[in-house]
Amino acid sequence: MKTIIAAYSQNRSGSRASVQAALHTLLTVPWPSQREFRACIQLLSVLQWVLSFLLMGIVALFLLVYLVFTSFWPVSALYFAWVILDWDAPEQGGRRSAWVRNWPVWKHFRDYFPIQLVKTHSLLPSHNYIIGAHPHGILCVGAFCNFITESTGFSEKFPGIRPFLATLAGNFRLPVFREYLMSGGLCPVTRRAIGYLLSQNGSGNAVAIVIGGAAESLSCQPGVTTLILKNRKGFVRMALQHGAHLVPAFSFGENDLFRQVVFEEGSWMRGIQKRFQKLVGFAPCVFYGRGLTSIHSRGFLPYPKPITTVIGEPVTVPRIQEPSHETVDLYHAMYIRSLLKLFNDHKAKYGLSEADELRIL
Repeated sequence: MKTIIAAYSQNRSGSRASVQAALHTLLTVPWPSQREFRACIQLLSVLQWVLSFLLMGIVALFLLVYLVFTSFWPVSALYFAWVILDWDAPEQGGRRSAWVRNWPVWKHFRDYFPIQLVKTHSLLPSHNYIIGAHPHGILCVGAFCNFITESTGFSEKFPGIRPFLATLAGNFRLPVFREYLMSGGLCPVTRRAIGYLLSQNGSGNAVAIVIGGAAESLSCQPGVTTLILKNRKGFVRMALQHGAHLVPAFSFGENDLFRQVVFEEGSWMRGIQKRFQKLVGFAPCVFYGRGLTSIHSRGFLPYPKPITTVIGEPVTVPRIQEPSHETVDLYHAMYIRSLLKLFNDHKAKYGLSEADELRIL
């Protein structure tokens, strides 16, 4: 009996010593510094943004379809009925939410890169505007952060102006995702949606359009500044028809966020990309960024490179119901000159050299 008690006591002592040793080890492990903690939060904010745009719509669609075959089928039925009744909302101004635009997560998202918005000229609330956002990059990070969130202070810098960002109309066909997009101020890049904001939503609206679109993303690579703009004139025609002033905006650093495998013009892979773009609306780029655990690993997250979006001088545009081709060409040329001036005036301040040139194709 004494032997059993002694063994039990020895075991209790050993267990107590093990617990004490574990606690001592835990206490001696260095806690992450405030800087490391902030970096982790910033990384998670970017991760949620990337996953939201890649997966939210698809996951919501599969979940709602799955619920149809369960006892929770009324949830799917009610939502799909709502979508049918609300089908035209994205093309009629959507449903902006100041609460969503001011989520604290967007400030962490901004600080990850970091991103800043630079104002060079005022925008008057008595006018409407079309903002040409350049370049497209891979994921339009600068355009999203500056026009869809308030983290860079757009409303403070441009009081009385409501910013919108046009994106692929197909995104608004995905359940739940459509509500998420509208809450920030995204709208379909269609004539109907943009025309509504410029003519039936009062004044003080600024619709940002990434002019180069999917075609421009195929030429996105660090150290190269190429814009697809020479034959993109539809936005100028719309500006003339609604009397909306044209405003150039350039995000310096946008092309540095990812590394892309660029296929040469005429190659079979380039051909596949272009055909896919015409069918679906976006181009399948072969790119990579940083990994989740380390900036030196490869993954799908953007590199933490600074982005500076500069809003340039507006080009005053008259209202002409049926503008001629010559008039469209005239204001298109004026817009390009304003964009080139913006680029040349600020390139040396934000990471480029004086010798760098803006190529417009």
